[in-house]
Amino acid sequence: MARPAKIPQPVQPRFALDATVTHRLHTLHKLTDRASQVAYLEGAGMSLSEGRCLSAVGAFTPLSVDDLAHRANLNKGQASRAAQSLVAQGLVNKRPSAIDGRGVVLTLTRKGGVVWRRVVAVIERRNTEIVACLDQEECTCLDKLLDRLVAHARLALGNGHEIVDAPASQ
Repeated sequence: MARPAKIPQPVQPRFALDATVTHRLHTLHKLTDRASQVAYLEGAGMSLSEGRCLSAVGAFTPLSVDDLAHRANLNKGQASRAAQSLVAQGLVNKRPSAIDGRGVVLTLTRKGGVVWRRVVAVIERRNTEIVACLDQEECTCLDKLLDRLVAHARLALGNGHEIVDAPASQ
């Protein structure tokens, strides 16, 4: 009994996922977040999402929870939980909004200002560590390229900045 001849399968070209911009940006994001999580715990005694929220409240005060989510690159649920934790720790004041009766306004407390300065030091140190392998010219170029890519992504999204339902990584 003769065996049927094997039909050669076409060779699929290898897809170099690890060479794509999206994959490399996501990989860099995950790697830097892991190191940042440790840095926030050691340098400020708080989680990465709490640190991001505290840094946003300090930098852009006063903020609503929606504004906080946008500024801290978290979804609204994460921002709300982190804000509540910061309020419970006495780092952030939460007051009713004069503009929106259902909304709240977040500002730093005096204690929050002290911790905010520690968080800013963590952020500055992490930024320096992340680009330590680049020279000054490369850092300047990277800054300009990142600004262009963020602007392009916002334009492509079509609404400027909101990614309300997308979960932000911790």
